[in-house]
Amino acid sequence: MRKSLILILSLIITSYGVAQENTMQFSLQEAIDYALQNNRQVKNAQRNIEAAEEQKWETIATGLPQIDANVNYQNFLKQQVSVVPAEFFGGDPGDFEEVIFGTEQNVSATATLNQLIFDGSYLVGLQSVKVFLEISKYAKEKTDLEVRQNVINAYGNVLLAIESEAILERNKTVLQKNLDETTKIFENGLTEEESVEQLQITLSGIESLLKNATRLKVIAYQMLNLSLGIDINQNVILTDALEDLTTSNISLALLSAEEDVKSNIDFLIAENDKTSKELLVKLEKSKALPRLTGFINGGYLGFSNEFSFLDSDQNWAGFSSFGLNLNIPIFSSLGRASKTQRAKINLEIAEENLSELEQMLKLEIATAKSNYQFSIEDYQIKKENLKLAERIEAKNETKFFEGIASSFELRQAQSQLYNAQQEYLQAMLNVITNKAKLETILNRPNTL
Repeated sequence: MRKSLILILSLIITSYGVAQENTMQFSLQEAIDYALQNNRQVKNAQRNIEAAEEQKWETIATGLPQIDANVNYQNFLKQQVSVVPAEFFGGDPGDFEEVIFGTEQNVSATATLNQLIFDGSYLVGLQSVKVFLEISKYAKEKTDLEVRQNVINAYGNVLLAIESEAILERNKTVLQKNLDETTKIFENGLTEEESVEQLQITLSGIESLLKNATRLKVIAYQMLNLSLGIDINQNVILTDALEDLTTSNISLALLSAEEDVKSNIDFLIAENDKTSKELLVKLEKSKALPRLTGFINGGYLGFSNEFSFLDSDQNWAGFSSFGLNLNIPIFSSLGRASKTQRAKINLEIAEENLSELEQMLKLEIATAKSNYQFSIEDYQIKKENLKLAERIEAKNETKFFEGIASSFELRQAQSQLYNAQQEYLQAMLNVITNKAKLETILNRPNTL
């Protein structure tokens, strides 16, 4: 028996240790830092930068020397017959003799070096790869900002779910106690049955909300895990409390921050898009310029009626050459002009979009500041309202059990308290999420 108890205790301790190892805990900042390393979107954005780096060198390499080698082996199963005038061999004029030129087998090996000397498109392409790389970097920065905001929102939603569940548990306990006491009073004939029924209605409503809050808490945890880049069923412990986090996220300095639209990541992406359109115009214009390339090649030819190319006494005939190729565009039936004009139109569209985006971002920043300021003010109001609702509910509860207030008045006070509790929780979450949104728009992610 004793051995069995020791074994059971050992298993419990071991299981607890494994559970502790499998549990991850995060403060909000730790959660953000973890997500910026492990979130799947962030990792893919980083891979896009690496791919852009490779494409950059791929474009550069097209203007550097290119060397190709070619080996060709031919074995004529039946050689081609040619005819020549018979008089070459002493025959009669007008007659022809069949002859076979060449050997049954031959091998050729060549190597060619090609070099681009001038190409306007290549010069524009070198400028374009820099812009393309910047596009990938801006996309990564935008992804980081979005992931950060998503983690903050998800972290806040988990804290909200935890607090909601805890408050509903306390409300249920208090209501159950009130219901038990009222039932006893009713059984003694000192109150009406309606008082019991009113409390039963309120309790059933709270129980339903509690069950829903428990389900939402599970979903909130899964959403957070997804934002972090871990398994949605991973056990996670949050070390920050909702109220403490709300207090630390009240930053009046952020409300007076400079509204620099040009630092917004969407503006930078749009500006980069305009630059790419400018390069497309230059690219179409460059296609009207001549293209000059050069080459040099050399190789060996081997001939034999048998496969003797691996023998040391095989004869090889060498050859080599070099040359230049100049391609001069002359007339394209106005095709190039149309392409250039279309590129110019796209550039004008990009410029208009950038101008409109600048105005929209100014409005968006002003709106985000207003919402953030309102959430701070609303948080203070909802905090005071909760205190008032708690006092009102406590007074009505006392009056109810003293027989001064009706059960309807008590239920009204309780409902008012429950609404105040949820509004207070939501007000705290709004402070956190609205601050994150403002930081994202201002591209100031390090103010947490």
